[in-house]
Amino acid sequence: MKRLTATVRQQLLDQNDGFSRKTYYEGNNFREECIYTISDGELHIRRIGKTSWADSRFDDETVADDEQTRRFLYKYKAELDWSDVE
Repeated sequence: MKRLTATVRQQLLDQNDGFSRKTYYEGNNFREECIYTISDGELHIRRIGKTSWADSRFDDETVADDEQTRRFLYKYKAELDWSDVE
């Protein structure tokens, strides 16, 4: 496996457009679902959840920073298409 340099990360993002994964977390008075999607050469993160407070539902979407992208790509490296990565 190649090192996840900035160039390799960008190649993986471009090559794996449409790749998506969901994660779930549930703890004391907190529940969250994260949907990670690679689109347009970026990793998008959508967080949906709630806490024990009545008005505490949330639904946020952000673009991952470099560190979040690196960790995601490393975690799912076996599932990604590496065929054209130089």
